[in-house]
Amino acid sequence: MAATNNKTLRHLTMGLLFGLALGLWFGVNLGRGHSLFSNPFAKQTLSERLKDTGNLVLDKSGQALEEGGKALRKAGH
Repeated sequence: MAATNNKTLRHLTMGLLFGLALGLWFGVNLGRGHSLFSNPFAKQTLSERLKDTGNLVLDKSGQALEEGGKALRKAGH
């Protein structure tokens, strides 16, 4: 009976450790905006970082232009 409890405890511990490692892997990738199965330890190259920053600036400027257009239409009516 004690051997069964040890085996169950060992399986539970290994499952928790595996789940923790997998959750950390996925969490880091989600936090960085990468796909789930990409390498979380890979460094982005300078060109990739510049591309990401450029896309972010483009999105923000597009939103600002839309809001400005809405404000102008509202002021014109």
